[in-house]
Amino acid sequence: MSQKEKKNIPRDRLLDEAEALFAEKGYTAVSVREIIAAADCNVASIHYYFGNKQNLYLEVFRERWIPRAQRVHEHFRELMGSQEPSSLPEVVKSLALAFLEGPLSDEERRRHHQLMAREMARPTEAFSLVAEEVTRPFFTRLAEIMRPFMPAELTQEQVMLNILCIFSMVLYFNFARVAVSRLTGREYDEAFKAHLVEHLIGFSLAGLGNSHLLNDKTEQAEFQVRADM
Repeated sequence: MSQKEKKNIPRDRLLDEAEALFAEKGYTAVSVREIIAAADCNVASIHYYFGNKQNLYLEVFRERWIPRAQRVHEHFRELMGSQEPSSLPEVVKSLALAFLEGPLSDEERRRHHQLMAREMARPTEAFSLVAEEVTRPFFTRLAEIMRPFMPAELTQEQVMLNILCIFSMVLYFNFARVAVSRLTGREYDEAFKAHLVEHLIGFSLAGLGNSHLLNDKTEQAEFQVRADM
């Protein structure tokens, strides 16, 4: 179904406009009246399709947020290929590319981040939904992929914390593009994205004590200096 066709379906209009409003203002600050006005619907349509505002909010995550996250994760799997990864740099590179050069548009990425940022600050039932259907399965798989490249003596908790550190850097460079651009003076063009990917690989390896896996000895020394600071 095309975007134009979806616009003619009240349920899809309600989801789209509700998502935009929830992302911009947060759940509690958005009224049903605002949503139906933006979607050009009547109040009965929300009751008919969703029951109430809370159910509409949860459907925004089920039908908009989660599918977007799954698209990014699918892109990560495509970058990894059908074979098991042969090195940690390969995993980090695929993870970084999946987010920095992934399938989401700028508008999708903005809404995605805003919705989750609000959930992180004030968790609702939607946070539990995302945790069970997206976050936990994805990080469980990441742990399976990355565990062989980490020291055998690490506990499962240490492994997960290492993965979270890497993932946090990837997320920051993906969602804080304006701040990063202003601080570095660089635009988020293809060249800068490629540079960020290499930086993330090197920094991750140095942090995990695998800086010897870096190909460029000069870059290795640079990251070692930063690690010692």
